[in-house]
Amino acid sequence: MNSVDQAKSAFVAVDWGTSSFRGWLMAADGSVLAESRGSEGMLHCAGSGGFPPVLRDHRARLGASDQLPVLICGMAGAKQGWVEAPYLTTPTRLDALHVGAIRVDTSGDVRILPGVAQAQAEQPDVMRGEETQLLGITEADFTGLVCIPGTHSKWVLIENGGIAAFTTYMTGELFSVIAQHSILMHAVEAVGPLTQDGAPFREGLATARDMPGGLTASLFRLRAAQLLGFEQRADGAARLSGLLIGSEIADATQRFGGPCQLRLMAAGSLGALYHTALEASGFDVTVIDAEQASRRGLAKAAINLWGAQFSA
Repeated sequence: MNSVDQAKSAFVAVDWGTSSFRGWLMAADGSVLAESRGSEGMLHCAGSGGFPPVLRDHRARLGASDQLPVLICGMAGAKQGWVEAPYLTTPTRLDALHVGAIRVDTSGDVRILPGVAQAQAEQPDVMRGEETQLLGITEADFTGLVCIPGTHSKWVLIENGGIAAFTTYMTGELFSVIAQHSILMHAVEAVGPLTQDGAPFREGLATARDMPGGLTASLFRLRAAQLLGFEQRADGAARLSGLLIGSEIADATQRFGGPCQLRLMAAGSLGALYHTALEASGFDVTVIDAEQASRRGLAKAAINLWGAQFSA
């Protein structure tokens, strides 16, 4: 890193997930000066030498001095992580996330942002990492609906820049479990992510939309249709994806209203698949890159936390 970059360096931003590490050397205005990535997620750190050596290694790769503050979001703040960063509870303003950041007992100023909990006995839910992404994609007065697909998909209602309510769907995990450990393992040709578009996928979406309470029956019919020669095993994964994603969208629509304008925070083939599914269900979709959202959210929180220090 050259001397100009050194002069611009203000802080290190880290998105520390279950199975991955993404770090960025940031300027005071939120622009990226360098990045470092690795597979040393929470599970790796919990089972090896811990979190500090991983952070030291990535800071060195970034060329970041030990004096620069570090702001972390994600699973490093979970109970099984480096240090637990207690949940903020809904409703909570996104631009106040930095207030809940906890300082880690290590060299330098290292802090971890909190997750968010919906502490309601009838609808308990939690998120950790997505709240920082939401900060990155919303304005202070934003009101609207956001969908974040993944292993555990999130649908979040934002009101005037704060998380009002949210629901988690185990769509991606269910796909994996059903395809590998149920009778439908014989109906899915290749186990992979929820990424196959086409007629079987769209038919699965339509089935879930028309019969939102009939998911388990529809799943068995997927196998029966192949046994009776009505469908091919090659189409099994796409139809299974359609049924599960369609069921998620149907329930979220009932909970939060719609179809309506929606921000889809995603990336890659999974994002494209959800885009297709949401538009087919009548939503007006704006796609926002998930990684950029994490980086922007960390930058916003860091500037809120240390802004005066950056300008000194």
